[in-house]
Amino acid sequence: MFLFTIKYFGFLKFVPGLPVVFDAWLKIYTLLTRPMLLDWIDDIETHMRKLPSVTAHNHKYGGLQFDRHKTEIGHIHSNGLLDMLLTRKIKAELMRQGLITDHHSFKNTGWISFYIRNEDDVRYALKLLRLGYDRIGERGRKLAQDFNKLFKQKTGKTPIEFRSN
Repeated sequence: MFLFTIKYFGFLKFVPGLPVVFDAWLKIYTLLTRPMLLDWIDDIETHMRKLPSVTAHNHKYGGLQFDRHKTEIGHIHSNGLLDMLLTRKIKAELMRQGLITDHHSFKNTGWISFYIRNEDDVRYALKLLRLGYDRIGERGRKLAQDFNKLFKQKTGKTPIEFRSN
């Protein structure tokens, strides 16, 4: 149902509020057909919120989104579909191993999709989200290092030295 809707009615995601309504119906359907899945999504949210600098909120196209420093780590739709951005290299390796699938909309990017179907999948989803968490952290450290280097080139001092004067 989800992939059919995305394929043929995906353009409707731009109608304000409609993705949230669709996700609410998806959540009701999941509650009736696979209630344990909603508990697993809650468990994932609890685990992710324990990580430093992680926030969770509604995704703009429905589902639960996790951010680190206001950068999206990934999001889970109410049917248990985890979507997230990895590097193309990591995505290629995980796809080669058959562990994830190409994102349902963004095929030739680093975006991946992973369906949570059982408790083992919950553990794997947490590993994937941790990869995304670490990816954002590495990028943040690199940006800080680049900034500090450029700052020192321009001022002759590190930001800390500059502030202490």
